[in-house]
Amino acid sequence: MLDPVGLLAELTHRCPLHCPYCSNPLALVDVGDELTRDEWVRVWSEARALGVLQLHLSGGEPLQRPDLTSLVGEARSLGFYTNLITSGIGLTPVLAERLRAAGLDHVQISLQAADRERSDRIAGTRSYDAKLAAARLVKALGFPLTLNVVLHRQNIDDIAALLAVAEELAADRLELANTQYYGWALRNRAALLPTRAQLERAEPLVQAARERLAERMEIIYVVPDYYEDYPKPCMGGWGRRQLTVTPNGDVLPCPAASQFGATFPIDNVRRRPLDSIWRESALFDAFRGAAWMREPCRSCPRREVDFGGCRCQALQVTGDAWATDPVCRLSPQRALIDAAVRTANAAPAADSAPALAYRWSAPRALD
Repeated sequence: MLDPVGLLAELTHRCPLHCPYCSNPLALVDVGDELTRDEWVRVWSEARALGVLQLHLSGGEPLQRPDLTSLVGEARSLGFYTNLITSGIGLTPVLAERLRAAGLDHVQISLQAADRERSDRIAGTRSYDAKLAAARLVKALGFPLTLNVVLHRQNIDDIAALLAVAEELAADRLELANTQYYGWALRNRAALLPTRAQLERAEPLVQAARERLAERMEIIYVVPDYYEDYPKPCMGGWGRRQLTVTPNGDVLPCPAASQFGATFPIDNVRRRPLDSIWRESALFDAFRGAAWMREPCRSCPRREVDFGGCRCQALQVTGDAWATDPVCRLSPQRALIDAAVRTANAAPAADSAPALAYRWSAPRALD
């Protein structure tokens, strides 16, 4: 068993945005159940002893934690490389200076679209101007800046403009990651899944920008796996190198794995040490390695490449967590994905696509 390298610390589920692809739509942790500052510091001490090097401070919106600066300072004293994953809302000059003084290493800011109107509509609130201001502030203070854009049907046609915004902001890294379809994204799949034509238009623009900006900006481009022949190695393999701690202390192999609570007990840092959870938890052990795999995964030469694909996607699309990821062309249930792709390619243009359901709304049934 490998030691974990990265820990995603979801400090809070409070968030000023209401994105229609939110990965945690129904089980948001109440502020009264959040881990305290001292509890987080204990968890991080256990994580360092376990071998974790990178600490990603996320949410929700981590800037809504009033003790964030203190937490960053504690993480720094423990020797972590710290990455703040934020919407940018609430990142004032004073707070940014304090975070820098506390030892924060890196800032990642989300951007929903290249223009104000579309970005604010997708985010569910007015936020575009504040995001750009936060990005400029981050660069002015000397932080490395990553911009993260979740791509989908309603913004992928603006990819040239998104690349231009990233260049204007002097981002060091740009993540253009197509939506992963679980949580609210699955409920909104009909409005979010791009067409093949949209992807074919986007890819050469990204490649040209990669070549032109190679010395100035790293560009990561992740296509939707619905259009791939094989699944991605989700999280580098279940329970191999990454773990997530939710605001109330639940420990998960990935941010979307809370849905496994009906199948496996979910361990919590308030009841059990992190080392014990990582090494012995039923949830973490369930899909480690290849022993759990059925055919065609068990005998597939790719089983040590993609590790059977995404367990959350298998569960949500097929209802069976042990099934081959349905995006795999060898999956007996690939037809479920093909049907969604056909529907997407037959649907109208983005501006007249089905309406988005946002996180505060009651979830609607899948088509």
